[in-house]
Amino acid sequence: MAAAAAGGRRASSFGSSSSGLGSVAGFSSSSSAPTAATNKNNEELRAGGDEDDGQNLWSCILSEVSTRSRSKLPSGKNVLLLGEDGAGKTSLIGKIQGIEEYKKGRGMEYLYLNVHDEDRDDQTRCNVWILDGDLYHKGLLKFAMEASSLKDTLIMLVVDMSRPWTALDSLQKWASVVREHIDKLKIPPEEIKEMEQKLIRDFQEYIEPGEDFPASPQRRNTSLQEDKDDSVILPLGADTLTCNLGIPVVVVCTKCDAISVLEKEHDYRDEHFDFIQSHIRRFCLQYGAALIYTSVKENKNIDLVYKYIVQKFYGFPFNVPAVVVEKDAVFIPSGWDNDKKIGILHENFQTLKADDNFEDIITKPPVRKFVHEKEIVAEDDQVFLMKQQSQLAKQPPTAAGRPVDASPRVPGGSPRTPNRSIASNVASVTPIPTGSKKIDPNMKAGATSEGVLANFFNSLLSKKTGSPGGPGGVGGSQGGSGTGGAGSNLPPSAKKSGQKPVLTDVQAELDRISRKPEMTSPTAPTSPTESEAS
Repeated sequence: MAAAAAGGRRASSFGSSSSGLGSVAGFSSSSSAPTAATNKNNEELRAGGDEDDGQNLWSCILSEVSTRSRSKLPSGKNVLLLGEDGAGKTSLIGKIQGIEEYKKGRGMEYLYLNVHDEDRDDQTRCNVWILDGDLYHKGLLKFAMEASSLKDTLIMLVVDMSRPWTALDSLQKWASVVREHIDKLKIPPEEIKEMEQKLIRDFQEYIEPGEDFPASPQRRNTSLQEDKDDSVILPLGADTLTCNLGIPVVVVCTKCDAISVLEKEHDYRDEHFDFIQSHIRRFCLQYGAALIYTSVKENKNIDLVYKYIVQKFYGFPFNVPAVVVEKDAVFIPSGWDNDKKIGILHENFQTLKADDNFEDIITKPPVRKFVHEKEIVAEDDQVFLMKQQSQLAKQPPTAAGRPVDASPRVPGGSPRTPNRSIASNVASVTPIPTGSKKIDPNMKAGATSEGVLANFFNSLLSKKTGSPGGPGGVGGSQGGSGTGGAGSNLPPSAKKSGQKPVLTDVQAELDRISRKPEMTSPTAPTSPTESEAS
């Protein structure tokens, strides 16, 4: 019985535990009424939860739409570029737009930049106004800077680094033009004061890029200004924002690729570029401006200019730190610089001083006069030949080629010139003196050759007649003079068969000349032989 009782207790306990399990699971028959009530309550809770989730979902959608409508990219933003002629204002904006060659306008140019927010799939246009470098057109600023849109305007002062001696004067001139125009707009003092305070606050709240970047850098910041009220604001320096225009200013130095040219041609050194940079940075401190060195030719920092503009206008993320090491790619955002950082540049000065006047150190080099050599162009061959033909036609016949001999010729074919004397053709019993026949240096080539031949024959006859002769040497010629007799005084060796015809012809020629003395030139000198014969 004890066993039975024990078995009964075990059974009852099992049954109780089973009933307890059943009540927890909701399957107990004894608790059917409460279970039904519980199920009904659960269904009501689920229905209420579904309604709350639905309301929360719609609330989230409406909130997102409202946020998107508030964070939509604003329109009506304006960028105004000012600088000297040839500084590269239009080329800079054209390069940002992706246009390689952009035609420069006149007076006031209008361009625009496309701004796209990929995170929210939104886009807008940023207006760009470029004023001509001539101060005559400064009246056109009224179309770009109006009183209603002044707070949505950014001033960009462009400096030509290929002409650094004009940098400081250009910045001061165009900054004064902007100040003068703003004063003419007659904006209420309260609004001007508010704009100036906002610019000071933006300058003081600059945070150098570091570990505080947002997790999603593509998402632009749409937080309100009240969210920054708790931030710590540092006091401004003594020379900071002393010329507050109330609108942001960016100084862009173009053509920085010319720095290497300045080093080679004008003997610029690193301390000169540091000197220029220090003065430009002092100017930027006075206006709370940023400084960017660019080069359109080398595509350097062009994209940086665009990113800085959209960060200032639309709150896009910007995590580019300041760059002061590279002398041709300097970038100093607004709010980063101060007098102490500028003083670091002065430590590198060796021959210069920080207090030196900019105009005394960075002077305009003297203009070098380049002598352009005249290009020699060859004329046409036919024209050249026609000119030569006309010149040859004007010259006398003797100058054109071989001289034309118009003197009479003897039967032997030897030409006779009027300047040749009888003595040059007559044989003499004595050698001809050296001075009796001089060759005129002005004599033509043909006459000179004839004189040489005459001298040759005379010397030949002189050698023959100068040898010991026979007894019948004198008076051998009929009716002849002493010269003719001397010519007939021939040695016995002359009677040989090989020389007789030659000597006979020469003797006949001499006889013929002696018979006609009137043909002799009156001015011809008389040979010593003829004087003795006479």
